[in-house]
Amino acid sequence: MNPISLITPAIGRSSLKQFVDSPLVEKIYVLHDGSFDSPHPKCVSVPTDGFPSGQGINNVLNKVKTDFSVVLTQAEELDLGRTSLSRLLQVAKQTGSGIVYSDFHEMKSGLRYEHPTIDYQLGSVRDGFDFGGMTMYSSRAIKKAINRYGRIEKVRWAGWYDLRLKVSIDHHVMHLPEFLYTKGETDLRRSGEKQFDYVDSRNQAAQKEMEAVFTKHLKNIGAYLRPVFKKVPKPGESYPVEASVIIPVRNREKTVGDAVESALSQKADVSFNVIVVDNHSTDRTTKILSELCEKNPSLKQLIPSRKDLGIGGCWNEAVLSEHCGRYAIQLDSDDIYNSPATLQKIVDEFRGGDYAMVIGSYKLVNKELQEIPPGVIDHKEWTPGNGRNNALRINGLGAPRAFQTALLRQVLLPNVSYGEDYAIALHLSREYRIGRIYEPLYLCRRWEGNTDAALAIEKSNKNDLYKDKVRTMEILARQAMNRGKKK
Repeated sequence: MNPISLITPAIGRSSLKQFVDSPLVEKIYVLHDGSFDSPHPKCVSVPTDGFPSGQGINNVLNKVKTDFSVVLTQAEELDLGRTSLSRLLQVAKQTGSGIVYSDFHEMKSGLRYEHPTIDYQLGSVRDGFDFGGMTMYSSRAIKKAINRYGRIEKVRWAGWYDLRLKVSIDHHVMHLPEFLYTKGETDLRRSGEKQFDYVDSRNQAAQKEMEAVFTKHLKNIGAYLRPVFKKVPKPGESYPVEASVIIPVRNREKTVGDAVESALSQKADVSFNVIVVDNHSTDRTTKILSELCEKNPSLKQLIPSRKDLGIGGCWNEAVLSEHCGRYAIQLDSDDIYNSPATLQKIVDEFRGGDYAMVIGSYKLVNKELQEIPPGVIDHKEWTPGNGRNNALRINGLGAPRAFQTALLRQVLLPNVSYGEDYAIALHLSREYRIGRIYEPLYLCRRWEGNTDAALAIEKSNKNDLYKDKVRTMEILARQAMNRGKKK
C-alpha cells in the first residue's frame, strides 16, 4: 500500500492529476456537499454537509487506511514541487510529528512570490493560523488524539480546527521552512482588512463553534479558567487627577493635534488630564504639542530620556509619571474619541463593576471620518463567563482600553509596538474582571501611515509570531496557576 491518502475539497482537475499520478498516493478522498464525478479509480467521493464539518471529517478518517494523510483545506489550484510529497513524508517519519506543513510560493497577478509561514508553538491556538494550502497528518497521531480526547465534535465549521488542536496536544507540529509548492492567492484583501474577520457578524455562528472547540482544548491542557475572579485591590495612593488620557506618539504631525483636541474636549464629572508621550519625533509633532501645552495646563508633554521605547514603553513612562490619574485611558495618536462623553462612559463603567480594565468599542473610518468596512468593532463575542478564555483564541480585545493605574504599575506593558495591549489584557484577565462597553466610543482612522493597514508577509508573520508567543506565555501561566490551586 502507498503511504499517503489525500483529503481534499473538489479541486481543479489539473491539481488533482498531480496527486493521481503520484506513486506515493493510495487514495484521494474528495469531500463535497453536492455531486462529484470521480475522474480516476484513486478518487473516492465523500458527501458531507461541508468540508470543515465534524461529520465529514469523522467519515473520511474512518475510510483512511494509510499511515499519513495530506489535507488540502481550500478548493484552490496547487502546483506541487517535484519532491513535495516525498519531503513531507520524510520529515513526518523522521521526526514522528503529528502534523507537518511548509512554506510555499503564491501567485499574484501572474507573478510568483515567496510566502513563508511561521513556527507552531503552544500558543498558536488561533483558528486562523496560516498553515498554507497543504498539511500532512500522521494517522497514528490522529488515532491517539481521538482515543484520548474524543471524536471530532459535531460542528459545521470547526472540524479541522478541532482535529488540529487535539493532535497538537501530544504531538509535535513541524514547520518545514522550505517552499514545497505554489498556490494562487484566494484572499486578495490587505492585512488591515483581514484582521477583523473574527468579529464580523456574518461569521458569528462559526466563531461560536470555534469558541466551544477551543474552550474544550483549554480544559484538555489544563489552562481553562473558571469564572471566579479576584477583587481589584483598593488604590493605596493618591492621584493628581481621577483619570488620564494617554497618547504615545512619534512623527504624527498630521493627526496628533486632532487626537489631543479630542481628549481635551471631554466632559466628565471627574478631574482629568491628557499625557502625551512624545517618543523623540523628528517631524513637527514636538512643536505642535509644545504649542498646545502652552494653551492647556491639563496637557502634559513627556519626552522620555530613553530612546529605545516602543509603544508599551511609552505607556509605562506615562503610567509611572507623577501626572497619571487613578484611571489610565488609551487614545492612539492617529485616532479620536467619537464624542465628548467617551471619558465619562468609561469612568462610569469602572464605577459600576469591580474591573481591573475596561474596553470599549470603536468604528473604522477613513481620513474624512467616513465609516469603512467592517464598520463597528464591538467584540460582542466576549462573555463575562468565558471571555478571558476565548481571548486566547482571537487576535485582539478592542479599544479604547482603560486601566486601574495601581494594577498597571505593578504589571506594566511589554516594551514593544505591537501586541502590547493584547499582552496586558490577557495578563490582567487571568485574575480580574474586565468591563466591556459595546457602543462605539472611538473613531479608528485608517490611512496609509497606519501600522497594520497593509503589511508585507514578513511583517505580518513577525506580528503573528509575537502574539502566539504572548499566548504561549499566558497559557503556561494559567496552567501553573491551575496546578497551584489543586495543591
